[in-house]
Amino acid sequence: MTAPNNEAPKSKVSVDESTVVLGIETSCDETAVAVVMGGTDVLSSVVASQLVEHARFGGVVPEIASRAHLEALPHVTAQAMQQANIDLSRVDAVAATVGPGLIGALLVGVSAAKAAALALDVPFIGVNHLEAHLYAALLDEPNAKFPMLFGLVSGGHTLFVEMLDYDSYQVIGQTIDDAAGEAFDKVARFLGLSYPGGPAIDAAATRGNDKAINFPRAMLNDGLDVSFSGLKTSVINHVRANPSVSTDDVAASFQRAVVDVLVHKARRAARQINARTIALGGGVAANSLLRREMTLAGNTDGMEVVLPSREMCTDNAAMIASAGWYCLRRGEVSTLDAGANPNLKLGAGQR
Repeated sequence: MTAPNNEAPKSKVSVDESTVVLGIETSCDETAVAVVMGGTDVLSSVVASQLVEHARFGGVVPEIASRAHLEALPHVTAQAMQQANIDLSRVDAVAATVGPGLIGALLVGVSAAKAAALALDVPFIGVNHLEAHLYAALLDEPNAKFPMLFGLVSGGHTLFVEMLDYDSYQVIGQTIDDAAGEAFDKVARFLGLSYPGGPAIDAAATRGNDKAINFPRAMLNDGLDVSFSGLKTSVINHVRANPSVSTDDVAASFQRAVVDVLVHKARRAARQINARTIALGGGVAANSLLRREMTLAGNTDGMEVVLPSREMCTDNAAMIASAGWYCLRRGEVSTLDAGANPNLKLGAGQR
């Protein structure tokens, strides 16, 4: 986030439950616009997927993503405003993802958000995409109890975050190599499954035996960090050594190994910080086995488990608008010359 600055828009905004934020998300391959009031009341959330454009390449092509955002954003914005049933004059601030993500894709959303903020004479708020994921689960459960252990598990990131409240958090564990979602995508590609890899492995696993192959659970009892690179390599080596092995069994056994590690580490982290709640966010949070096992673990340990709807697991603009509202409440707005940062990290929240 960027700190308040005299060059920021001069409009005075009284931040309360009626404050409306327009959010724009274009960090990767989803063009999304949403309108959120009061930080948690989602008036609209529209997402245009680029799945078809990228599927034939087996992954996201940055140049294609940028062009698709340019084409889709005006229509998606119009849909979001129509769905929210409010006029643009009712918008009190405009928020957009400034990082991390694909630089070309980010700049499309940032430029559009700045233009809208300037035209409406309201603040522009640059949002950290990772921080926004922390708020995604809380859109469905705004009364979740703190302290909270938040597992952010996506294609690009795997983080365990201690949240003391909405504005206070710190990373306490993370992957030292591949993110969990990255491992899902790479293994799916190696197995010849469809793109995106996460849902494809989830589907194949329902037909397989997750005890068929005992893949390694790296660093299981070593701190709160995780590692999935060795697991990915183990899958590749096993399949090459056993070419007739069932793809469904491999998918199920691989998925079980990833979930075992994530659940074990989340429980350990939650106990360490005396968490009252375990929450998940990011695309991998949509995985059916992870949702089931994390819920069971939390219930066993006497903690509430907050799982976002599957729509809120993947990239969306409602979480961007929500994060923008909390930034606005803290007095954090961005200047109109603020740029995008494709390598933006999740640091410590306000203390």
